[in-house]
Amino acid sequence: MARTEYFDDPDTPEPNSMVVAASAVVTDDKGRILLQKRSDSGLWALPGGGMEMADSLPGTAVREVKEETGLDVEITGLVGTYTDPRHVIAYTDGEVRRQFNVCFRARLVGGTLTVSDESLELRWVDPGDLGSLDMHHTQRLRLTHFLEDRDTPYLG
Repeated sequence: MARTEYFDDPDTPEPNSMVVAASAVVTDDKGRILLQKRSDSGLWALPGGGMEMADSLPGTAVREVKEETGLDVEITGLVGTYTDPRHVIAYTDGEVRRQFNVCFRARLVGGTLTVSDESLELRWVDPGDLGSLDMHHTQRLRLTHFLEDRDTPYLG
């Protein structure tokens, strides 16, 4: 199923759902950041996804990283909350969602890097190389906030 992300676009369809989601900026011992090239959009993104009824938000991030990358992570902090109503995601099945995303900091603790059906490619990326990757600006915003190493999380 393909998806299209809209941001502050007059052609944005009206949302018909609200999804609570978590994402994670996962780093390795070299300071590189784990990114996935999404199979539904072809864009680079942080691993993450929707919260399930039995999940906590940090647990959602840990589960989604495992499902999408095969890696085990430990949550180490909070990058921020991302709730801008101008950001809408439309799926080919008719779902048009607003997404409430909480982005966590996480560190690699184990597992084997494995591409899932949600990814075309996985890559550890040096922060200096992030600018060359094709990604939605909302993903880039989370990475910018992470790299700023803020004293307090972004609340938006």
